[in-house]
Amino acid sequence: MAERKTTGRGRKTGRAAGGTEMDDAGQSAGLLPFPDLPASSAGPAPNPDTDPAPNPAGDADDEAAAEDPHYLDHRERLRRRFLDRGPDALEDYELLEMVLFAVSLRRNVRPLAKLLIRTFGDLWGVVNAPPERLRGLKADGVSLGTDNAVATVRIVGAAALRALQQRVIDQPVLASWQALIDYCAAAMAHEPTEQFRLLFLDRKNKLIADEVQQRGTIDHTPVYPREVVKRALELSAAAVILVHNHPSGDPTPSRADIEMTKEIVRAANAVGLVVHDHLVIGKGGRHTSFKAQRLL
Repeated sequence: MAERKTTGRGRKTGRAAGGTEMDDAGQSAGLLPFPDLPASSAGPAPNPDTDPAPNPAGDADDEAAAEDPHYLDHRERLRRRFLDRGPDALEDYELLEMVLFAVSLRRNVRPLAKLLIRTFGDLWGVVNAPPERLRGLKADGVSLGTDNAVATVRIVGAAALRALQQRVIDQPVLASWQALIDYCAAAMAHEPTEQFRLLFLDRKNKLIADEVQQRGTIDHTPVYPREVVKRALELSAAAVILVHNHPSGDPTPSRADIEMTKEIVRAANAVGLVVHDHLVIGKGGRHTSFKAQRLL
């Protein structure tokens, strides 16, 4: 039987079978007990000087970081397909995904890309959408909630439109008519309200100025023939092409369009200004030429 004795503090200790002296609570003699430490708090207490602070609201970052390898691989595959096979190898939403990579460095941006195309109809509609309509759109935790995010999307449309404009500016317009149509469609087809644009040409029919003279409502733009002629004289223009859009998408000229065009032609003839054409821009690449329809 193990020997029992009384310590100087009045507590009984015994010698276990292995020879280790134990007290009545099962603690090794000489070690301090931790009676207040909860059973679930095993391990050393954190050191505030050396241990990282807890991140009570950082679970989302940890979760996103765990997703990184999957989405980084997906992004790399998209980039490689784009570089190896060209843009035709990607769907519109995949091209938009690549734009949105800059909006969220970690998360999956595909749901937002698809939402944007559903909302605005097509890729061109997205990159030219008004900032106030883009701002705040969100899908699966990725949001266009900042100026930087909105600008990232819209800069694509601005760059594309500038490139189209440079194809026609200072060029003989009548010899590059399709390029002019493409530019006007890109600039105006998705406008939510009517706008009246003037393309001023020099004596060699080169485009010397492209200006929006008036903006109106969804079905009307006020146009003043005197202002058209005045601006042409200021630019020393020899000819002008009139362009306006129909937000409804139907480029069929209205009776008001026809009458307004006749008034401008009369005012232009008085000062020797030639009106080459009046284009009505619809959607989906549709347009109407007054000259082709013998309305001019």
